[in-house]
Amino acid sequence: MRRRTTRLVSLLTTVAAVGTLGAAVPGAPASADSAARSPGGSGSSERAGAHEPPAKSPVATGRGGAVSSVDPEASAIGIDVLRRGGNAVDAAVATAAALGVTEPYSAGLGGGGYFVYYDADSGEVRTIDGRERAPLSADKNLFLEDGEPLPFDEAVTSGLSVGTPGTPATWESALDEWGTNSLGEALRPAQRLAQRGFTVDETFREQTAGNEERFRDFPASAELFLPDGELPEVGSTLRNPDLARTYRLLGREGTEALYEGDLARDIVSTVRKPPVAPDSERRVRPGDMTTEDLSAYDVKAQQPTRSEYRGLDVYGMAPSSSGGTTVGEALNILESFDLDKLDERDYLHRYIEASRIAYADRGRWVGDPAHEDVPTKGLLSQDFADSRGCLIQDDKALTSPLPAGDPRDPEDCGSTGEVAPLTYEGESTTHLTVADRWGNVVSYTLTIEQTGGSAMTVPDRGFLLNNELTDFSFEPADARVPDPNLPGPGKRPRSSMSPTIVLKDGEPAFALGSPGGSTIITTVLQTLTNHVDRGMSLPEALAAPRATQRNTETTEVEPGLADSPVRDELAELGHRFETTPEIGAATGIRVLEDGRLRAAAEPERRGGGSAQVVRPTD
Repeated sequence: MRRRTTRLVSLLTTVAAVGTLGAAVPGAPASADSAARSPGGSGSSERAGAHEPPAKSPVATGRGGAVSSVDPEASAIGIDVLRRGGNAVDAAVATAAALGVTEPYSAGLGGGGYFVYYDADSGEVRTIDGRERAPLSADKNLFLEDGEPLPFDEAVTSGLSVGTPGTPATWESALDEWGTNSLGEALRPAQRLAQRGFTVDETFREQTAGNEERFRDFPASAELFLPDGELPEVGSTLRNPDLARTYRLLGREGTEALYEGDLARDIVSTVRKPPVAPDSERRVRPGDMTTEDLSAYDVKAQQPTRSEYRGLDVYGMAPSSSGGTTVGEALNILESFDLDKLDERDYLHRYIEASRIAYADRGRWVGDPAHEDVPTKGLLSQDFADSRGCLIQDDKALTSPLPAGDPRDPEDCGSTGEVAPLTYEGESTTHLTVADRWGNVVSYTLTIEQTGGSAMTVPDRGFLLNNELTDFSFEPADARVPDPNLPGPGKRPRSSMSPTIVLKDGEPAFALGSPGGSTIITTVLQTLTNHVDRGMSLPEALAAPRATQRNTETTEVEPGLADSPVRDELAELGHRFETTPEIGAATGIRVLEDGRLRAAAEPERRGGGSAQVVRPTD
């Protein structure tokens, strides 16, 4: 019996879009052989054999469906599902499960995420909040010890940081609601991939090296990710038979096996009694997760956010994510400027300032709406955006930290005088975008938070547990300023994940999203405005150098902007910068005027992504 989405019918849909893109998708389960059971319970690494990964390309154009992700193996699995008659939801779940194999430090069964879906049959956008939850025993002092906040790195690598996973329930709920394949059918390709193994690339080796010290403190993680006690070599094959068996278990018994069965007890044991190596000197604090926390977990169906921008309808993820409200508020602010007529300096100035303002308001007002009074409607109102946008001056930059405004009672150029801190969010996240031949579209961001999550692999199960609860504020930065993002019982920590679908005249125009922690919002915002306002194709908009301003003293910029004359031009306005190697790693799909699909992924960031289509064209 599958776990079902919490039924909130009144919150499930948006205003119906005009018309539809096609008939309902007929069921067409993909056939596949089960992976053979492998002896032993650890990963293994050897030089790559006959299997070669698909070629990686950041752009693909064609018909019949499209998939864009960070990994060519995962994208190819999604394309195969589409080719065999599955719809966008089937392909999205299959792609995500494959990323749990090839991108285990970014996503997997031990994490959570947000799923945004355009249903061509109804013309509606629907969403699933699959964010992790704190234990039911948690309170605002979760990360305090002797009245002081824990050092961040100690909180990350601990049972305290692990939230109840939402990814498995998201997959099953999405398939139950909108898919044509069963969970077992959707997991089977990733099950085979985990059994067969994937080819280690330079990015995977670098990420492993960055976690080597932590992984060595947990025998299950070391056995899986440090085969023979060494970093996996580039070009070697890494296998995960434990995960293959876990996928097969979920496919056979449904996700109740994870939320209520022996697997649930294994997760709880890992959290409550972290399996630390006997010779480790690391202090790993236990968490308080129980089997009740797992059995009580469910995803939430809710309305997406909706913003109107340049005649387009921009749909995103509502709180507990701050992505939809913050992107929406910034777009509402930018709506009053003719960005297409501005030079690069003036465009970037306004983009940076709109981001600064929207982040100030995000920090003060956005949290889990099940626990906090979040003024979502006010944050997305044009009146509020206008009251905040008037702070932007043509010839002078604002300074951070900027006080928040009050969306409940907007005042022209007003603020509450309250400044909310920017909480840290790890960048180990992944995003995938899928479209099928019937016009259905999925934009899905999923994560385990830090690169490598908590570093704790569930023994004999093949997946890492998240450290999502460190996305909470550890304590209020100012006791006088209410903080909607403090921990609480069963509470979801605030996220910046921003899976986005954009409609024009009721039909999909493009969809996009990105990993990158708190930089996700600015990555989506800048990519969207580059595409809509600056005349860039979607691939060009994804590739363009980025800046991210999150109500901090300095604006981070990639080398392409740091080394550009426009940096000095902006500095003359008072902007302050620091250089960072890369920001985000987006994927997206554009529906072209002739009906073809153009999938786009990063050409270089994080080693480049993989865009694929079912039937390529010129």
